[in-house]
Amino acid sequence: TDRPTPQHAPRAPPTPPCDPSPWSRRRADPSTGIRFGAQLVRRRGAMGTVVDAPAVVTEKEVVAENMLGDKKVTVVFVLGGPGSGKGTQCSNIVEHFGFTHLSAGDLLRAEIKSGSENGTMIENMIKEGKIVPSEVTIKLLQQAMIKNENDKFLIDGFPRNEENRAAFENVTKISPAFVLFFNCSEEEMERRLLGRNEGRVDDNIETIRKRFKVFVESSLPVIEYYDAKDKVKKIDAAKPIPEVFEDVKAIFAPYAKAT
Repeated sequence: TDRPTPQHAPRAPPTPPCDPSPWSRRRADPSTGIRFGAQLVRRRGAMGTVVDAPAVVTEKEVVAENMLGDKKVTVVFVLGGPGSGKGTQCSNIVEHFGFTHLSAGDLLRAEIKSGSENGTMIENMIKEGKIVPSEVTIKLLQQAMIKNENDKFLIDGFPRNEENRAAFENVTKISPAFVLFFNCSEEEMERRLLGRNEGRVDDNIETIRKRFKVFVESSLPVIEYYDAKDKVKKIDAAKPIPEVFEDVKAIFAPYAKAT
């Protein structure tokens, strides 16, 4: 008697080898932008070069959302190279025109000092030489605006690049009233910065010039973007402080505090 032929289940295809670097497959794609989780981030390094790095050292994705709700705010971005004097003028604007000054760097440092989980993540990223994601800074800026009863804000030191700018507008749905740009030659800014420091002049010069390079390559495109929209108010920041503030006052006259 013929025996029935035994039926064997089809063999499963072999499991592909595990890719040890989840973001390595994306390196050849020059169009890849900021992506969170185990994916690629294309960022500018200290000298302005684009580098590939894992995005966020955390198991949770960084998710940004609009936290302002119905609060209507006036935002002015304050941009200028290191040593352009924007910090001094921000203090004058706060005093005379009733704006609240928000420094992105100060907010990040305060979050680190708080010892929160978010602060620890920021501190670790900075220690490892990584750039803090835009979404983290935007969240801190929004929290500061919500907590403050004022509705007029100077945002200093942000956006630092085009990715910052696009993320801020996409998340908050806020377009700045204008960008206050303190325009100053590198020679003058270098002279001012070196005048603040004593000691290792060569090291200071090298560090300062790296900061200039990053500003030109990262921040100037932001200024050019808003200039094309006729939203840039350029200040000649090489003049003495009182003269610079006279120019600033002319720009901020519509925002003068009621007497």
